[in-house]
Order: sequence, then C-alpha cells, then structure tokens
Amino acid sequence: MNKIERFFETMKQKKIAFIGVGVTNTDIIRLFLKKGIGVTLLDRKSPEQLGEIYRELKEKGVSFRLGDKYLDSLSDFDVVFRSPGMYFNNPKLVEARDAGVAVTTEMEIFFELCPCKIYAVTGSDGKTTTTSVITEFLKAEGKTVHKGGNIGRALLPLIEEIKDTDIAVVELSSFQLLSMRQSPDVAVITNIAPNHLDVHGTMDEYISAKVNLIAHQNAFSKTVLNLDNKLTNDLSPMVRGKLVKFSRNSVPERGAFLREDGMLCYIERGEVTPVVHKDRIRIPGMHNVENYLTAISAVWGEVSVDTIVNVAENFGGVEHRIEFVRELDGVKWYNDSIATSPTRVLAGLNSFDQQLIVIMGGYDKKIPFEPMAETVCEKVKVMILMGVTAPKIEAAVTSCSAYSEDHPVILHADSMEDAVAKAQATAEKGDIVTLSPACASFDLYPNFEARGIHYKTLVKELKEQA
Repeated sequence: MNKIERFFETMKQKKIAFIGVGVTNTDIIRLFLKKGIGVTLLDRKSPEQLGEIYRELKEKGVSFRLGDKYLDSLSDFDVVFRSPGMYFNNPKLVEARDAGVAVTTEMEIFFELCPCKIYAVTGSDGKTTTTSVITEFLKAEGKTVHKGGNIGRALLPLIEEIKDTDIAVVELSSFQLLSMRQSPDVAVITNIAPNHLDVHGTMDEYISAKVNLIAHQNAFSKTVLNLDNKLTNDLSPMVRGKLVKFSRNSVPERGAFLREDGMLCYIERGEVTPVVHKDRIRIPGMHNVENYLTAISAVWGEVSVDTIVNVAENFGGVEHRIEFVRELDGVKWYNDSIATSPTRVLAGLNSFDQQLIVIMGGYDKKIPFEPMAETVCEKVKVMILMGVTAPKIEAAVTSCSAYSEDHPVILHADSMEDAVAKAQATAEKGDIVTLSPACASFDLYPNFEARGIHYKTLVKELKEQA
C-alpha cells in the first residue's frame, strides 16, 4: 500500500467535515464519497440556497449541518477541511484545534501526497498571470502540468493520476499559506504589499503567511524573489536553497532582468543570456514584463529560450486581466476584474498610453486607496464608482494634490448595469473603458471571476448608439 492509498484508508476511520461547498471542497467531497469515506458538510446556507449541489450530495449520503450555527461543535469531528477563504484563526477553528481536531485544507494534503515536483507562486499582485505563464512555459516544453491551488481546480482529486515525472504549478493565497507547514520545490514570491488586512488584521500576519512559502524548503530547493520590492527582497536571508531574483530596475547576481534596450535577459555566474524583447510579449503592460521576468527566473534550466519566446509571442493572457472584451462605436472595452488592490489598478492604468474611463469600487479590504490617487488623477478622465468603497476611493482621489475639479470626472453607479450604461453614455470614439475595481467583489459577487463575467456579459449586450 503506497502513501496515497494509506491516506484514504486512514480517512475511512475518521469523522470528516468540510466547511463550505466551493469548487475546491465539492470536488474533494465527491472523491471521498467514491472512496467510501463518510462526510459531513458544514455551511451557513440553507438547503434552498445550496440548491442542486445540496440535492446531489444528500442523495450520495452526505450529512449536513447548515445555518448560522454551522461552525458550532466542530469537536465532534476528527478532521475538518476548511475552504481556502475560511480564515485559519477563526475563533471556532482555534477552539477546534485546541480540542484536538485536525484542521486542514486540500492544498496541505496535496503537498503531503504529491509525487511530482511542485512550483508554487504567491504575492500581492501578479501571481495568477505568473502562475499561468510558468504553466505555459512548461507545457510548451512538453511537460505534463497540473495547475491549481488558488487558480483553476482542486488538485487533490487528481492525486492518483499524477506521475512523478509530471509537474504541479500552484497559486497560493495568504489564506492558504497561513496554515501551510510545507514548502514547494520552487517557490516564487512576486511582491508583497498591503492586502487582505480586513481578515489578517495586521501587516505582520499577512507577511508571515507569505513567508510560509519558503520557510520549510530544503537545500535542493529554489526560491525566486523580487529584487525591486523591499518586503520581498528582505526575505533573502531566510532562503535555504538556490536564491534567484528578478528585476526591472537593476541586474541581480542571478536571475532575470530588463536590460536598458528592452531585452529580457538572464544572468548566472556573470554570463548574460538575452531571452526576448519586451515588445514581443503579447499581453500588454510593464507589469506583465515583470511577470515574465518572474516566470523566466522560475523555470530557467528547464525551459529553452525558444520556448520562452514562443509563449511570449502567442500566450494571450488570463481571463479578467486587462482582457479585451469588444470594440463598439470606436470605444474599446477591457475587463480587469482581477485588479482587486490599488497596486494592481496602477499596473492596469499604466498599460495604456491614454486617459481612461474606469469603473471602480467594491468590497472593503481595509487597505488605503491613497497610493493610487495621483496616477488616477493623471490617467483617468472619468471614474465611475460603485460598491461600499465608493466614498473612500472618492475621498482619496479628491484629497490628492494632483486633483482639480472634474479631473477626473467622478460619477456614481448603483450597480454594474448602471456603471456600464454610464460608461457608454460618457465614452466617445477613441476612448477606452476598463473595469478596474481596486477592491474585492464580495459585496456583490462571490469572486472577481463572477464580477468580470457579469461585466463582460453587459458589455457584449450593448447596442450601437444612434
């Protein structure tokens, strides 16, 4: 019996609970049921709110604890799987751990059981595109790649199919990393900036979560850090294995950098290898140049220069990241719903060489909007605000020294429908409209993907104006 088989046999002897029925947990619940493992689902929602998934799982034998008290009596279970969005230090989970309950996640179990090499990416911004570019590099090189974590699908349900010659590429959020006590073969930290402080409470806890990505590596591991980001670069002394850095502004001792002539290069032992010119990268923006520098640093030695160039020229980017939606009446519409922080908004705004009409606002993560205010005043002609953060964003922009009356024009919208309608009414031929929220979506949508899909649907339904 191998390690994976032993795990499933062990789970059959345990009382197992899952918190929430998101994509990740639902797939694992189905797997556990196939293995003959009993499962209880804990969720705040009612059977009616859960809908079809409730009926499916109930028919398959799942037990339920639903409603406002769904986290009570966790000590009834031996193992509790929390969803990625469930805060590790939730008082109910702390109480359960104190009572001897094993509180874990899909990704923790995956790291424990995975037979192949793991690349893992975290960071405040850019981690999704970087994860995707690394995946594209490795796939184009002929590798069998499994992408998951905070992006795509749950990987634990595939664990029996994964070969030791495959590669797993995972994106990890601070919520996932907070409880991780294993590190990958190749760890990548794109950058660290204030984010998710509504949950973590302090910047120290947020940084500590990111540090878990590299804290448990061995001497044969590889770590990629951002030389240009002080909070990230300051982690260098912690690195146990091979340290590689990337930079847009200088030349690292080892890693990828942007040369003055626009060429992305890699340096090792003093030898510089030109790789690809930034103008050949299909997805726009200097932040995507940085994402490529990060990804090149991660895969160097496993992926050829020709493969890197081919992916750079042909990979069209990730959905919801400065994604072109359509052109109507001479106006181009973009979807940047992934821009859930001010730093990500800045990257999006700086990807264009003209002033924009921008739809902003959403859920309040308790992070300041002042850092983006000056660039907003410079790069935005009309700002359409929605969601609970609209007053905070407006205050940050109007109090900025770069703001003058009606520069930018500030409008308010009651909904995404209203925002898109106002953007169309305001836009003239040659304008660019982008959804670039600077906030999470949880006030109106379950995630940024749902927000982006709704926005794109509305934009595609727009009719030509007479």
